[in-house]
Amino acid sequence: MSLSSILWALWYILPAYVANGSPVLVGGGRPIDGGRKWRDGKRLLGDGKTWRGFIGGVAFGTLTGVVQYFLTPGFYGDLKTAVLLAFLLSFGALTGDLIGSFMKRRANLPRGAPAIGLDQLGFLLSALAFAYPVMSLSSGQMLFVLIVTPFIHWGANYFAYRMGWKSVPW
Repeated sequence: MSLSSILWALWYILPAYVANGSPVLVGGGRPIDGGRKWRDGKRLLGDGKTWRGFIGGVAFGTLTGVVQYFLTPGFYGDLKTAVLLAFLLSFGALTGDLIGSFMKRRANLPRGAPAIGLDQLGFLLSALAFAYPVMSLSSGQMLFVLIVTPFIHWGANYFAYRMGWKSVPW
């Protein structure tokens, strides 16, 4: 795969990365699950998944796609497609994160506990699934993004930890 193809894939998936990382900056407030519990007596998602974080993350991710559109005209096609794709990538990423949180609660993992693979790829797989109908990544580019995302995720989390935005480096 050429360097331009690699950079194109990373630029393309950027709204999902931004959406996944934004809730730590804008989150807080009312939990999405409202304190409700599943059949097992455990919280559905926990206090770490809030409406403000979810909506803020989707908004930041979608805004990222709009900015990308104006920085690289024609990259996503027209503006309508850029907004739709960025929204689907962002909404999909945070939906995947919610699914991961639900699964972690079922596995008795406390809030913030690492779940190797699930934390790094769950958001991305969900983002790709949501955006698939309008996506134009090749299978090679998707594979590349799946391979490098765990490293990007770990680096971004460590950076957020060092900046004081997260209490743990994972």
